[in-house]
Amino acid sequence: MFANYRFKLLIALLLLISFAGFSKATELKAPRASAEEVKIDFWDMAPLEKAFINIAPEKLADNIKVGKLGIDGGNKTPILKLAKALAESKYGKYDSLLISYKDKLLFESYYKRGRIDLPHFQFSATKGHTSLVLARAIQLGYITMADLNKPLMSFFKELDTNKLAEGAEKVTLHHVLSMNSGLRFTDEQLKDFRENRDKYSGVAEVQAFLEFTKPITKESQVYKYQAPDPILVMHVLNAVVPRTAKDFIEKEFLNKMGIFNYEWKLGPKALPKAESGLSLTPRDMLKIGKMIINKGRWKNEQLISENYLMAAFKAVTKPTQSWVPASFNYGYLWYQTDIALNNKNYNVNFAWGAGGNRIIVVNELDLVITVTGHDEEDVVFEPLVKAILPAFIKS
Repeated sequence: MFANYRFKLLIALLLLISFAGFSKATELKAPRASAEEVKIDFWDMAPLEKAFINIAPEKLADNIKVGKLGIDGGNKTPILKLAKALAESKYGKYDSLLISYKDKLLFESYYKRGRIDLPHFQFSATKGHTSLVLARAIQLGYITMADLNKPLMSFFKELDTNKLAEGAEKVTLHHVLSMNSGLRFTDEQLKDFRENRDKYSGVAEVQAFLEFTKPITKESQVYKYQAPDPILVMHVLNAVVPRTAKDFIEKEFLNKMGIFNYEWKLGPKALPKAESGLSLTPRDMLKIGKMIINKGRWKNEQLISENYLMAAFKAVTKPTQSWVPASFNYGYLWYQTDIALNNKNYNVNFAWGAGGNRIIVVNELDLVITVTGHDEEDVVFEPLVKAILPAFIKS
């Protein structure tokens, strides 16, 4: 009888071990880029055969805490409905959607050309990252908050000030951060700048922007979305930090958050392209959002200036592009809007790039949403916030 009991116990243990091994083997794994996909152009990649949707994301070596949607927060039903709509391209061509709540990644999904380990272009959301790098320089003392209101020309001793346009001294760092520089160029001039970056490289580019602009007046210093403004921010950064802006971004900003798998395209003289040039993995986008939620802190270090964040995320000015909703405001290369839910307004800040690429931060809910895409219409923002925000608001 004792032998029979031992035999049954052995069988039970073997079944338990087998089941544990099976569970581990069948754990959901997000799609990884193949060796071939790493090499080829994004637009040549084959889309995923099936969308990947996970309410219990993997714990990886990237130091991102994970949890389970519905257990650690959030209502699964509307989010899974949204994920299904994204998988069916109801809102266009999107590649990933990730949601972090109270410092835990609770939802992770990939569609189309999305891969967990493949950096995705940010397009104009790069401008928002440029703003945060400047905040890092302020935190380290290479530039101050007071310097935001100094004439931009004061950062560049090599400028030929005798050739600068009338009113050039009125342009400050505050102005270029909020797209209120007042710099005005013809389409032919902008094309010349864009297609002849070698000619307009280094301080020569700064000289050209401040020299060839139309006169800068109080009337002209109103919002105008244009590439020269964030490019000038990057030039200032390059002028004030040790070595180069490229080195500073790598060692003092991205690497500090454990971000190594990225690409930031460079212009002449290895200056990072501030207007559009950065590619990040969706999880690394999430890290940046989490750092913002933590008021500029990463782990135990104040990575970027909290005072700068408070200024940068305000409604500094009003965007005027026809494709920007009337409820959106603009800060320092970041957007801001209020979302009304249950008779209450929630302040929402986001970096926004063409194709639907966004890092969305809702401080009051301790919520970070990242989305990547390549959709021309880019209409996902409204259905996204309408599905996700209420899912994390306690009734």
